[in-house]
Amino acid sequence: MAGSLSGLRVAFLVAGEGVEQVELTRPWQAVEQAGGLPELVSVSSGSVRAFHHLDKADTFPVDRIVTDADVADYAGLVLPGGVANPDALRRVPEAVRFVAEFFADQKPVAAICHAPWTLIEADVVRGRRMTSYPSLATDLRNAGAEWTDERVVVDSGLVTSRNPDDLDAFCEKAVEELAEGRHRSQARSAPGSGTG
Repeated sequence: MAGSLSGLRVAFLVAGEGVEQVELTRPWQAVEQAGGLPELVSVSSGSVRAFHHLDKADTFPVDRIVTDADVADYAGLVLPGGVANPDALRRVPEAVRFVAEFFADQKPVAAICHAPWTLIEADVVRGRRMTSYPSLATDLRNAGAEWTDERVVVDSGLVTSRNPDDLDAFCEKAVEELAEGRHRSQARSAPGSGTG
């Protein structure tokens, strides 16, 4: 896997329940294997409940609640999917603000499956080339993104993939973009950038 994340902290933002477990654990392992320090950020303290599709899976301890998290502390952001997870996140203004700040700060963001729903809410997809779970294609196009059906799409620090079958490609590109650091053009889709 290309790129070293030695000592770099990476935020994984999830709701209190509904995250697709493998879309949390596989990128988490990839970040650790590259020397990075993943942190689980959520909307409340305690633990989050992951799912295997519609079935309850394991719980994971929250490292930091989003209201106490500072984008300056992280090299980048990973947004795992699951249907319920991003749907819940996009209704939490602090979570939406946290996501938007990574774009404004030109830091890499990796989102898989249904996670781009949160990106849409943060108004950071306009003019970006992206993929997602196919059912989000219309939502992304309506929000100004160019949607394409590919395993992984990289657009200037933004990494997107469709589903768990794409995790190998997603993890590789996410680590690569995180290792590259800031991407100046990442901020072009941030709210208030004047380019949308």
